[in-house]
Amino acid sequence: YCERDERTLFRGLSFTVEAGEWVQVTGGNGAGKTTLLRLLTGLARPDGGEVYWQGEPLRRVRDSFHRSLLWIGHQPGIKTRLTARENLHFFHPGDGARLPEALAQAGLAGFEDVPVAQLSAGQQRRVALARLWLTRAALWVLDEPFTAIDVNGVARLTRRMAAHTAQGGMVILTTHQPLPGAADTV
Repeated sequence: YCERDERTLFRGLSFTVEAGEWVQVTGGNGAGKTTLLRLLTGLARPDGGEVYWQGEPLRRVRDSFHRSLLWIGHQPGIKTRLTARENLHFFHPGDGARLPEALAQAGLAGFEDVPVAQLSAGQQRRVALARLWLTRAALWVLDEPFTAIDVNGVARLTRRMAAHTAQGGMVILTTHQPLPGAADTV
């Protein structure tokens, strides 16, 4: 269970995410969606109960879990003084040859070498989300990935997530935007 400011956000919550599944967490502002994702990623601890990864308590397999995880929070987690390319290189230093394609797939062709501080909010979000085209992580946990993203960008990202789950990956995300038919579980 989880409490915040003496208010119970959830109790008795139990679910499993299997390979190839996409879970969409919905709810109003302040309902606890981000808190749930933080618990699932090990960034916060539940007030009671356990989070498991591959049948083991997360606290026991934290290192192997983090190698299997891509977490992108509602804050983009990018360096505004760096360019889009430099930001991706920071997270994926061995993938230099793949960076231009990842940026193009994220809709940033032509903006690779522009300092992130000069990009729009949607473009900055796309810089963070370009990691979806580089990561080898099995589990993607994404908090409000579509914030500031236009309709074409949402479609592009939705296709990428669908491809990831079709290859046996898992996606857990929060969103206020309806994605009819995209998620296995809402």
